Amino acid sequence: MAWTLSVSELNDYVRRALASDPSLRFLSIRGEISDFKKYSSGHWYFTLKDETAMIQCVCFRQYNMRLDFRPENGMKVVLTGAVGLYPERGQYQFYAEGMTRDGVGELYLKLEALKNKLMKEGLFDVAKKRPLPLLPRAIGVVTSRSGAVIHDIATVTRRRYPAMQIILRPAQVQGEGAAEDIAAGIAEISALPQVDVVIVGRGGGSLEDLWAFNEEIVVRAIAACPVPVVSAVGHEVDVTLADLAADVRAATPSVAAEVCVPEREALLTTIEKMKQAMARAGKNMILARQSRLALCEKRLAARHPAALVRDAMGRKDLLTHRLQAAAQRKFTLLQNRTDYLTRQLNALGPRQAMSRGYAVLLDGKKAVTHAEDAPEEMTVLLQDGRLRGRTLDKRKEDPFGQEASLV
Repeated sequence: MAWTLSVSELNDYVRRALASDPSLRFLSIRGEISDFKKYSSGHWYFTLKDETAMIQCVCFRQYNMRLDFRPENGMKVVLTGAVGLYPERGQYQFYAEGMTRDGVGELYLKLEALKNKLMKEGLFDVAKKRPLPLLPRAIGVVTSRSGAVIHDIATVTRRRYPAMQIILRPAQVQGEGAAEDIAAGIAEISALPQVDVVIVGRGGGSLEDLWAFNEEIVVRAIAACPVPVVSAVGHEVDVTLADLAADVRAATPSVAAEVCVPEREALLTTIEKMKQAMARAGKNMILARQSRLALCEKRLAARHPAALVRDAMGRKDLLTHRLQAAAQRKFTLLQNRTDYLTRQLNALGPRQAMSRGYAVLLDGKKAVTHAEDAPEEMTVLLQDGRLRGRTLDKRKEDPFGQEASLV
């Protein structure tokens, strides 16, 4: 009789069957890591693959803490652990308890070689990165028509600036021919005159899923784009060559929309503040010009001929007053000198002598100062008149001597 089991019972049976098989315990497997994810719990989830097959793997935190390296997509490793079943999903997977390096995958080597080549050509130079426009006329988007990327970009754009135009150029973002389609899309949409910025992106995935954005044709198309390019490929942990070539790398499509589209209200607030600042600056400029004009008018008035004449007349009056004052001081000084000399002259003149009893003898108009020069007749000048006198005797001696006073 056939068994009838529930899904849970079947999954549990398979889980126990796998766990009881000793050949599936303490097993080592070799492969290349893809779609690596680290969760906040510290557990690692990834895919291990070879040329023809793949298996889902998990490495819990208590085991991966022992490793001395961080696994990356494209890395070849050897896992030790056991095969098991995740009952809730019915998923067959490998539970890794140890991991060692086993070289680097071919895709990773190809990626590094192309990266080094393009880096030497300067396609990733930071100096070549262009700033994004403040308010683009339209945003061009190169991505899948059916993916979540265009939906996220549209949602954020409508919230931030409802009137912003979004132009989609649908492109294949995975598989054969994807790189050529993406490169062509970048060239076509950037040729539209209204497009001022281009967003290129897709959702997350494994290294293989994102490989189109590592192709040389896409990187060169981004570098040659005439308008700035924002790359929004995969999740924050995924880094492609398209990210390195783009002018701005956004962690997600939503972030890409945020960096490309300004908030309308914030713009209006900024514009209002700028208008107020311009009004204040204009008012201050007018006041400064008025002050300068008033100063120029004052200086011009000071240089007016009438003002110059007034100043000259004022200086003339001042100089005249100073000249008159100086002349008066000089006249007073001379007058005082004259009075002093007059007093001195009078003090030394004949009148003062005659007032004290002396007389002046004149021979005609010549004063007789020596006895031997006395003529026979002379004129005698006294204080109150003159006399005619005759010389009776001449004697040369000291008139104030002792003998003379006795005669």
